[in-house]
Amino acid sequence: MLLAGCLAVVLYAWLSPRISKASSAQQQVFEAVWQTVNEEFFDPQFNGVDWQALRSHYAPLAAQTHSSEELKPVINAMLAELNTSHTHFYTQSQPEYYQIAGIFSSSIQQSLQSFLTDGVLQYTGIGIDTQEIQDHTFITGILAGSPAAKAGLQVGDQLITVDGQPFQPIGSFAGKAGQTVQVQIQRQSDGFPQEIAVEPQQFDPTTLFLEAMKASVEIIQRQGKSIGYVHIWSYASDIYQDQLEQELIHGRLRDVDGLVWDLRDGWGGAKPSYLNLFTAPVPALTFITRDGQQHSQNYRWQKPVVMLVNQGSRSGKEILAYGFRKYGVGKIVGSKTQGAVVAGRPYVMPDGSLLYLAVADVLVEGKRLEGKGIQPDIEVPFDIAYAQGRDPQKEKVIEVVLATATGR
Repeated sequence: MLLAGCLAVVLYAWLSPRISKASSAQQQVFEAVWQTVNEEFFDPQFNGVDWQALRSHYAPLAAQTHSSEELKPVINAMLAELNTSHTHFYTQSQPEYYQIAGIFSSSIQQSLQSFLTDGVLQYTGIGIDTQEIQDHTFITGILAGSPAAKAGLQVGDQLITVDGQPFQPIGSFAGKAGQTVQVQIQRQSDGFPQEIAVEPQQFDPTTLFLEAMKASVEIIQRQGKSIGYVHIWSYASDIYQDQLEQELIHGRLRDVDGLVWDLRDGWGGAKPSYLNLFTAPVPALTFITRDGQQHSQNYRWQKPVVMLVNQGSRSGKEILAYGFRKYGVGKIVGSKTQGAVVAGRPYVMPDGSLLYLAVADVLVEGKRLEGKGIQPDIEVPFDIAYAQGRDPQKEKVIEVVLATATGR
């Protein structure tokens, strides 16, 4: 008994400095998050909550954690009390961590260099979005041209394992770029699991969404009409609007009879001026070359366009939806948008984690859209679980564009 007691004392003495060190590191991050919110959150009244009291409540919980992953749910529970979008804590175990850093300024990326492998902002993945539904993980989105798309994974697939281990958005693919992994999925609720071979790749988050946008472009033939389609996952830079204009005016979509403008999921950042492509009066130009050939160019899209949105359409995309309706550009199809219309920016925490924080309220013509969202003109429910790749929202929006293009 005495020996056991001595061993316990020795073990505690050996472990306690490590426990204390780990806990203090997490406490430092917790305090940095709390203080940043205290100083930078757009509402000095903290949306009606007692921010000081929340510190007292959550600090002891943070002190019991021993890693960023354990700390993350504690911080996010505290941030959720603010009941505001653009306010979340991210770690390197999430694709969103890299995507946010890629979206924002180079100064943020530079601040993260010492926390990244070889100082490079990149991650290995297969190009999917996922969601937990009734304790199961389902694929909710697949980037066009991604390894997941090439391998035949489908929206609605339940993810079970990757190489025999539980699915993790980053951990399942880390260090496996260019290798083959076995992704076990279940495609039907009453079906059997199956394995699909996928080859993960390294993603550069500064170019990821532009490449997916380019790869998403389709020309769909229906009833003698050509319907153009493009999915814009992120609007957090002018490069996406430039690419859209290039496709519509000079590129693959210039001769289609109508357009599906898919703004579902992803990130916001869109400027209201992006609507000018569909609304602003612009003189048409005709170019005449030496041989007398004429080439006309219209820098405004004057054919039918229908917007596609869902509960993942957020921020600047919702402002576009507001203007799209106000100016009568076309119909809006899908499901109600997220209601996430404030301005946010990321802050680097002491361990390299990211606090994404709402730093300014946003009013659209004096109206606050935060917490409200935009209701589509034509609502189309979409039950993701076991959808087997079917996309009823996309099918409906094609019908609407077709009807408009044919004058029905």
